[in-house]
Amino acid sequence: MTEETPTKTRSMVDWSLAASTGALLVRGGPVVDREEAEEAVADLRDLTGEAEGHVRELTGLGLDLPLLPADVVDRPGWVRSAAAGLDALTGRALPEAQGGPLAPVLAGGAGVQTGLVLAFLASRVLGQYDPFGGPDRAGRLVLVAPNVVAAQRAMDVPGHDFRLWVCLHECTHRLQFTAVTWLRDYFADEVERLIGGLAGRDADGLSDLVGRLPDTIKQIGKGKAGGAGLAELLQSPGERAVFDRLLALSTLLEGHADFVMDAVGPQVVPSVELIRSRFTARRKGGGLIDRVLRSLLGVDAKLRQYEQGAKFTKHVVDAVGMDGFNAVWTSPNTLPTRAEITDPAAWVRRLHG
Repeated sequence: MTEETPTKTRSMVDWSLAASTGALLVRGGPVVDREEAEEAVADLRDLTGEAEGHVRELTGLGLDLPLLPADVVDRPGWVRSAAAGLDALTGRALPEAQGGPLAPVLAGGAGVQTGLVLAFLASRVLGQYDPFGGPDRAGRLVLVAPNVVAAQRAMDVPGHDFRLWVCLHECTHRLQFTAVTWLRDYFADEVERLIGGLAGRDADGLSDLVGRLPDTIKQIGKGKAGGAGLAELLQSPGERAVFDRLLALSTLLEGHADFVMDAVGPQVVPSVELIRSRFTARRKGGGLIDRVLRSLLGVDAKLRQYEQGAKFTKHVVDAVGMDGFNAVWTSPNTLPTRAEITDPAAWVRRLHG
């Protein structure tokens, strides 16, 4: 019996299969006549530069950066873009995963499962800035035209206003990563630490995880699961520390973008109050199956991030102004902790005395 030489697989997930599976299974968009579709696509493309100009004026970020267009895509296009971005991000943590003869099969299975998740999300995402996507992985802003049209129709709000409002949010994300030059690498490094820790667990580590499972379930039953539930409670202390930093960062980024898209004001988006009220109600909607899937995929936890992060941003801006808030972007040490996200006054005291 000869010892087999381990083969190498580029990733634990076959991202090409994930992209093709998700693109194949994603639901079709709304039925739109050609004239309306062309108007929506052209408007989204044209509004990107205008929106980012408003965001720069309000926040003071990236005033000297070039104004770049966005890519307007359909649902399969978003699936392929998301898969490529995830591949680029997770590839740092698992650049050359070792595997035997079954490695391609396991990666393929993970690819199919990931594709199913992407297919579910593809009908809900309005837009996304991926700091690791696009040519040379330099970042890519995508807007999902059929989802923007579907949401606007469902809420019965002015089309141009809603498209501009969506662009304000996504352009804020782009500025966060392009104007704050250290943020992209910091985010990638933290993800690498988290994934690397989870993937590197040995038998003893897995045994410890299983041993903590009964107590973890008890904590969930007592309502102590926190925002991420079982997965979070099963983390080791080291993993929890990284997770807390990533959760605080993502809550800041989402809440800051939500704050900005409303703070730009009715002079830019006249129907902003109507859009916000109906959009907030829409976020909480959905049938039972949809709500269960959202909970399992962490979508509901992400919705809480928008609210918490926006409250943090508003409190800080009210207390010390936008320039004072922008101290958050100075370095990783000036980012709010997870505790400070829900206690913004503590962050103000730490940074501004």
